Amino acid sequence: MSTTLQEAPVAKIGKKIQPKLVDQLKIVIVGHVDHGKSTFIGRLFYDTHSLPEGKYEQLVESCKRRGVPFEFANLMDSLQAERDQNITIDTAQIWFNTARRQVVIIDAPGHKEFLKNMITGAASAHAALLLIDANEGVQEQSRRHGYMLHLLGIKQIIVLVNKMDLKDYDQKVFQNIEKEYRAFLKQFGLEPKTFIPISAREGDNVANRSPKMPWFQGQTVLEAIDGFEPAKPSDDLPLRFPLQDIYRFDHRRILAGRIVSGTIKVGDKLVFAPGTKTSVVKSIERWNPAVAVSDEVKAGESVGITLTEQIFVERGQVAFHETNPVIQKRQFKARLFWMGRNPLRLKKKYKIKLTTQEVECEIKSIDKIIDASTLGEVAEKRDYLLKNDVAELTIQTRYPLAFDNSNRVVETGRFVIVDDREVSGGGIISGEEYPVRSQAAPKSDNISWSKAEITYNDRSIRNRHAGGVLWLTGLSGAGKSAIAHELEKELFARGMQCYSLDGDNLRFGLNSDLGFSPEDRSENIRRAAEVARLLADSGQIVITSFISPYRTDRTRVREIMKENDVKFFEIFVSCPVQICEERDPKGLYKKARAGEIAEFTGITAPYEQPETPEITVHTNKQSLAESVTQVLESVLPAIQVKAEGAESFEI
Repeated sequence: MSTTLQEAPVAKIGKKIQPKLVDQLKIVIVGHVDHGKSTFIGRLFYDTHSLPEGKYEQLVESCKRRGVPFEFANLMDSLQAERDQNITIDTAQIWFNTARRQVVIIDAPGHKEFLKNMITGAASAHAALLLIDANEGVQEQSRRHGYMLHLLGIKQIIVLVNKMDLKDYDQKVFQNIEKEYRAFLKQFGLEPKTFIPISAREGDNVANRSPKMPWFQGQTVLEAIDGFEPAKPSDDLPLRFPLQDIYRFDHRRILAGRIVSGTIKVGDKLVFAPGTKTSVVKSIERWNPAVAVSDEVKAGESVGITLTEQIFVERGQVAFHETNPVIQKRQFKARLFWMGRNPLRLKKKYKIKLTTQEVECEIKSIDKIIDASTLGEVAEKRDYLLKNDVAELTIQTRYPLAFDNSNRVVETGRFVIVDDREVSGGGIISGEEYPVRSQAAPKSDNISWSKAEITYNDRSIRNRHAGGVLWLTGLSGAGKSAIAHELEKELFARGMQCYSLDGDNLRFGLNSDLGFSPEDRSENIRRAAEVARLLADSGQIVITSFISPYRTDRTRVREIMKENDVKFFEIFVSCPVQICEERDPKGLYKKARAGEIAEFTGITAPYEQPETPEITVHTNKQSLAESVTQVLESVLPAIQVKAEGAESFEI
C-alpha cells in the first residue's frame, strides 16, 4: 500500500542506497536475553545511517574517556534514555530506511519476565526477526518465542543466528541450529522466510555480505527485510469499528474510534454489537484539520461519526455492516499463553480485553495444556495454569462479547487477560469454527412509527395520570411478584389504568422461543421492555417483575424508555440471598443447589445491584404493606395529572 513517508539518510557503509520508499513495514525483533538483540538493533541503525547526527561519534568518544570498549548495544541504551525523556527521536516509533521501505521496529524484551511486553509489542507487527545465539544454540525461550509469534498470527519470520564470530563462522554450527529450529517451527506450520548467519557486533551479513562466511550465498538482513511482503490492506475485510468513546459537540453525539478493518461511508447502515441496534452514518468527523474531508474512511484511520438516529451506544461496542456480522457470544474456545505471577485458576474472576471491550470473565474449562518448548501435551491433568503454560481452554464472559474467529479478522480475534490490574495472559479465539450468522432481520427502511390520533398526553389527561413503567428488579424470592401484584391492586382501586407484566407470563407466549442462555435472557429483557413501553404509551402504568440481574440490560431498558419519553422507575427489591433461599417460593434454589438449574442468579450466576435506582425497598426489614406504601409515595406525585380547574390532585 502506498504511504507518504519521511525521507531519512541511509547506509553509510558500502555503496550509499538511494531510497525509493514503496511502503512501510512494522517488524518485531525477539530473542532470548543476551542473544545480542540490542547489539543487532544498534548495528542496523548504524549501517542504515539512521542515528541522530553525531550520536555514534559521541558514544565512541565517551567510551574512550572511560577506557571501555565501544558496544553497539550502547547505542540503543542511549537512545532509549533519550526516548524516555522525549528528546532527539520520535517517542512513538523507532525507524530506519532500507532500499525499498521504511521499517518501524517494535522492540520486545526477550526474557520471561517481559513476555507480556512482547504480546503488546508484537500485536501490530507485520513480520518478525528472531535472534538465536550461535554460541548457545536453540534455547527453551527461543521455542517459546516462535510459538508466541505463531499465536499472534505473525507468519513472516526471518531467523538470525547471531554471534557467529564466537564460533569461528563455522558452517556446521549454523546448519545444525537451522535444522533443529526449522523442524520445531514446522510442527505448528510456521515456515521461516530464511535463516541468516550474522555477527551483529562485527557487521557480518547485516547490511553487507560477509567475506568470512563464503559458504553462505543467501541474502543480507537488509535484503531479506526488503523481501518481506507489505502489510495487506484491511480495507477489503469486513468492517470492524470498535467504539473508543462518545463525545458531545454542538448538540451532536460523535462516536469515536479506530477502524481496524473495512471501510465506512456516509450513508452506510451500521449495526452495533453486542446488541442489534442500527443507524445510518450521517457524517464523518476527523480530528486532524490538515486531512482532507472525505465521505469515506478506511482501516487504520481514527475518526468520529455521527448517526441519523440517536440510538444508545457506548464504549466497547463494535460497529459492522449487517451483511458481515461479528459473532456475539458469552462462551468461546481460545488458545492462551499465561504469564501471570499467580496461577490461572478455574472459576476465578478475571477481566478480558478485546479491542475496546472490557468484560469480566472466568475460565470454564482447561481442555489441554501444551508445553510451548516441546509442543507436547502436558500429561498432568490440572485445573490451573502456571507461568509460561500454553493451553486450549473455554472462556465465559459475564456479558456477550463481540468478536471474530482469529483467522478471519485478527484484531477482533485476539485478546489479553487481566489479573489484579496486570496483563497476565494473551491469546486468540481459536479451536472452534463459530458460525457467522446474519443478525435478526433489521428494521426496514420502509417502516416508520405510526403516530395515533389520540396522543400520550390525551390519554394522560383522560386517565388523570401519565403512563409509566415500574421496573422491579431483585433476586428470586426477594418479593418482586408479591409487591407487583399489590401495587396493581392499589392502583386499580384508585381508578388508574395499570397492568402487572410478569416474566413467566411472557415466556408462555411472546418469549416462548427463548431459552435461558445469557443471550436469550438478554433478549427476553429487551422484548419485555418493548412491550412495557407500548403499554405505557397506551396510558397504562406497567409494573414489571424481572430478576434482570445485569446493569447493562437494565440500562438498555432505561434508554428504551428515555428515547420514547416514558416515565421510568427502577425499583430495587433488596433482600439478602440467604433469606431469599430460605423463602424459595418456587423451589428454584433447591434445584440450583442440586445442580438441576445452571447459571442460577445468586448461586452460580451474579446479580449486579442497581447503582442509582429511583426506589429501594428492603423486604427483609419491611412488610409487604410498608414496601408498597413506599413505592406509591414516590411514584404517585410523579405520574398524577391535575383535573382541569382543580387546585390539587384528584384521583
